[in-house]
Amino acid sequence: MTMNSKIPLAERMRPESLDDFIGQEHLVGKTAALRTLIEKKQVPSMILWGPPGVGKTTLAQIIAKEVGLPFFTLSAISSGVKDVRDVIATAKLSGKAVLFIDEIHRFSKSQQDSLLGAVEKGIVILIGATTENPSFEVISPLLSRCQVYVLKDLDTGHLLALLNRAISKDEILSKERINLSEYNVLVRLSGGDARKLLNLFEIIADSLDTGIEKLITDKVVNSVAQKKMALYDKSGEQHYDIISAFIKSMRGSDPNAAVYWLARMLEGGEDPKFIARRMLILASEDIGNANPTALVLANNCFAAIAVIGYPECRIILSQTAIYLATSPKSNASYMAIEDALSLVRQQGDLPVPLHLRNAPTKLMKELNYGKDYQYAHSFADNFTLLEYLPDKISGAKLYDPGNNSREQEMRDFLKKRWKDKYDY
Repeated sequence: MTMNSKIPLAERMRPESLDDFIGQEHLVGKTAALRTLIEKKQVPSMILWGPPGVGKTTLAQIIAKEVGLPFFTLSAISSGVKDVRDVIATAKLSGKAVLFIDEIHRFSKSQQDSLLGAVEKGIVILIGATTENPSFEVISPLLSRCQVYVLKDLDTGHLLALLNRAISKDEILSKERINLSEYNVLVRLSGGDARKLLNLFEIIADSLDTGIEKLITDKVVNSVAQKKMALYDKSGEQHYDIISAFIKSMRGSDPNAAVYWLARMLEGGEDPKFIARRMLILASEDIGNANPTALVLANNCFAAIAVIGYPECRIILSQTAIYLATSPKSNASYMAIEDALSLVRQQGDLPVPLHLRNAPTKLMKELNYGKDYQYAHSFADNFTLLEYLPDKISGAKLYDPGNNSREQEMRDFLKKRWKDKYDY
């Protein structure tokens, strides 16, 4: 019997204890806060937010085992309110249970509502896994009852440790003479996804002749992967690679490529809300004030597809993608906030100038709060020269308008008013 007819390597190598868990040291390292809670059996309901294949499901299983509670798992793709209620009823009989919901961001509001009572009363310890920002996808009442833990990408060291463990400890691979000579392509193709890494590694090892040393090099991995891609890459890498191509096509002003990658995502079953959210970000990050209407259209697109749904929403997504791709581009707003954040981190909490401070009390007025403030609307052109930055960083220019007609107007506006202070 070949390897591929057995349980996949990623499942065979799934760790069963925190000591065997690789990665997420900030959460489950020896002195990390979540590990401490697990060891004390004081685990709260939580949302595990992170990319695919970084240990969300495994961590949930380990938590249930460590706290000694029954473990139930539901998939938001195939489960409904009835399934949730059935688990809650069973949990009541046992006193308490851990309920793991994979892809909780796909649960509707009513499905999430059905969890509230059981989570509030402690009947279940909810562990939800998501690749999407829970602030957008989890309803506020449920989110307020859960602790959000962010799982990080696995780095090369983590991935190599997983490979070496598989080679030395797996019931099948440990009996083979495997020489992992090079691993760069394995790591690149995995995209930081441990599940994909191990299952691809198993395919590579299984493709080599038995009875002799199995030398695994970057060349071997590339050759086998091109032939076997469909066996290990159904969604994970494409999820990130294709959305990256989609965004870069719009940023690069190519509507043809943008619509092609959009079609690839839709045909592959990608969540339209995921696509619309990325376009909403791009409208501000890559277009910004070069065309402020882009953000309005992207926001309307995001709202519309929630009402319309697939397949009709494909038309709205296409219209928006084409509009964004053919819009003038500017990342000036993005760079401005990045530079401002950097300045804040460098300079710390600089004091607000006295003339800009609010003075609602007599004492504050006596301390000169608000003194010498000049109300802009009392002056010609609704403008007066006034210092709005802390003294220490006076003159720091954070916004540099982009090279497009709309922002050139903004540059002229700023140059006329601030010619003696900022270099516009």
